Amino acid sequence: MKIALIGYGKMGHIIERIARERGHEIVAIIDVNNQEEFNSEAFKSADAAIEFSMPSAAMDNYRRCFEANVPVIAGTTGWLENMPQIKEICKDGAQTFFYASNYSIGVNIFFALNKYLAKIMNNYPAYNVRMEEVHHIHKLDAPSGTAITLAEGILENIDSKDKWIEGVEPAANELGITAFRRDEVPGIHTVIYESDVDFISMTHDAKSREGFALGAVVAAEFIKGKKGFFTMDDLMKL
Repeated sequence: MKIALIGYGKMGHIIERIARERGHEIVAIIDVNNQEEFNSEAFKSADAAIEFSMPSAAMDNYRRCFEANVPVIAGTTGWLENMPQIKEICKDGAQTFFYASNYSIGVNIFFALNKYLAKIMNNYPAYNVRMEEVHHIHKLDAPSGTAITLAEGILENIDSKDKWIEGVEPAANELGITAFRRDEVPGIHTVIYESDVDFISMTHDAKSREGFALGAVVAAEFIKGKKGFFTMDDLMKL
């Protein structure tokens, strides 16, 4: 495949290495200092663009990819209020867009387990549910996209909770999320059910960014030749 990279920080460098190791060609690398590359023939030749940039730049990056008819693998979080626009643009296969709040295969298995556990715990109201997440100090959004996805999976299945809240003491109907930013932690997410007599907790702890980068490249391989809007549910069939 011909792959373009948008955003060339730590994740971009890891994605570049993994993509080359899997036999792909990097035809363009776009960062804040060379935005003109969006107009290059090299960029337009890409089978997919893998985008890990900043929340403030994400939507503009996606629009420029669509203008060049380059499919997008979106790795940036913190812009989800604009998701309806993306889905409308991709309607009827007009463009191709793949979104995941987290590209790690292990995290997406964790998402499925989270929903399953929530369905069980809905029958046991003595347990109150809350969440904790830890990320590196460079992460701008809190809670993370991964934490929000976990929260949504819980809210779909726990009748006593109807929204999530971060940073303040939650009301009885609210799912509390505590977000920590510490050192260079790639990502730790914990779901906790607590009663008067015990705790039940489930944690995913990423060892490095490698899993996220590999998942993004696998997503690019998945969408080659496809049109429309896709997620990790389509890729993993969970």
